[in-house]
Amino acid sequence: MAAALALPAVPASAETLADALVLAYRHSGLLEKNRAVLRAADEDVAQAVATLRPVIDYAVSASRNWVFPNDEPGGFLSPGVSDTATNNVQAQITGSLLLWDGGASRLAISAAKEAVLATREALVQVEQQVLGSAVQAYLNIQEAQAFVNLRQSNVALLQQQLDASRERFEVGEITRTDVALAEAQLASARSLLEQALGDVEIAKAQYINVVGEVPRNLAPVTTLPQLPNSVEAAIDVAKKTHPSIRQAQRLVTLAEINVLRAERAIRPQLSANTSVSIDQDYTERASIGLNIGGPIYRGGALTSQYRQAVARRDEERADLHVSVDDIINQVRQAWVQLDVAQSQIAAQQLAVRAARVAYEGLQEEASLGARTLLDVLDAEQDLQDARANLISAEISRYVAAYSILSTMGLLTVDHLGLGIVTYDFSLYYNAVEDAPIRKVSPQGEKLDRLIRSLGRQ
Repeated sequence: MAAALALPAVPASAETLADALVLAYRHSGLLEKNRAVLRAADEDVAQAVATLRPVIDYAVSASRNWVFPNDEPGGFLSPGVSDTATNNVQAQITGSLLLWDGGASRLAISAAKEAVLATREALVQVEQQVLGSAVQAYLNIQEAQAFVNLRQSNVALLQQQLDASRERFEVGEITRTDVALAEAQLASARSLLEQALGDVEIAKAQYINVVGEVPRNLAPVTTLPQLPNSVEAAIDVAKKTHPSIRQAQRLVTLAEINVLRAERAIRPQLSANTSVSIDQDYTERASIGLNIGGPIYRGGALTSQYRQAVARRDEERADLHVSVDDIINQVRQAWVQLDVAQSQIAAQQLAVRAARVAYEGLQEEASLGARTLLDVLDAEQDLQDARANLISAEISRYVAAYSILSTMGLLTVDHLGLGIVTYDFSLYYNAVEDAPIRKVSPQGEKLDRLIRSLGRQ
């Protein structure tokens, strides 16, 4: 196969694809960003829960007031009346509690929870994106390095042929044209080698960006991930597990809840209110009461909002249909790409064997004068092209296999069994769903430290 053709033996301490996936998962800033998005969605639940709890406020006011009666028109006619000043101080505590609103607030909590579940699925999709990029970066280096080894072998072989051609030219067996052909072929091979070396550096830069570390001693990928037996089986799995489909399902549920919320918007609200105050004279006042109110006429805005909610529900339903069709199409395409790559591998293996036989035969014939050096060089180029095509086909097979995993929604740390601690969706949610009084989360403090370490604050 391609690895056997072009890659050297790998030491036991080599970095594997699984190692690269773990590093990418831990390094990804995109995952950190979307985890923060999820935590923000978690807080929406806390804020929705808070609407059903008492609201208590305080207010303190202080003022000094003056009265100047003699400064008024005719005031000079009232001798003995002096200016006055008074101080007013008041402290007040007010409280209110929503008692009933037709269930709108509880529907808001349900909507926030569905939004959290949808955001979790979006985070899983981001995880797939990160791991897919790591797979691609890893295989790009494998392919680029294989091409470097192939080009280096080709340059060494053509250098030997050029040396032999010059010796044969010295004794008059071939012409100067034959030597020039060998020189041209060697120059072209060196150019391809330089290009291959550049491709390796580009692949390394991409790897560093995705994984966060310089690649060292990458082990060749030799086994495919476990896949279903048929494309239809893969589609069945994708319909159940792909995060894009699951997210679209959650968004449909959220839209249906919002339709109910729009219906409840016309219902009255009942709330209890209380207040306690004290002034500078220590006069205490207290009150308690009930308030009920609701809309009578708002120019058709409420009915418009209901129709809008229904339209958005229909939009989300259509999006779910589109998402399912899109994922099914992606599964089929990835499956076809895998089949094509496997067929190409079989064909290119035959092409390599045939090209090698032809090249070795032409070498023998050329040594006997039955073939020209140009024939030999053309055969050698055909052999190199066949080997290069085999390398590309082998890499394409692994890319397609992991693409199938991604289209099934299974390109995740848990499914791949990478054996590391993953981000716990419920940990932060469970800590904040009851709306605790705490300003900064541990995750936020961690990011603050990271930003300070980068010198951005």
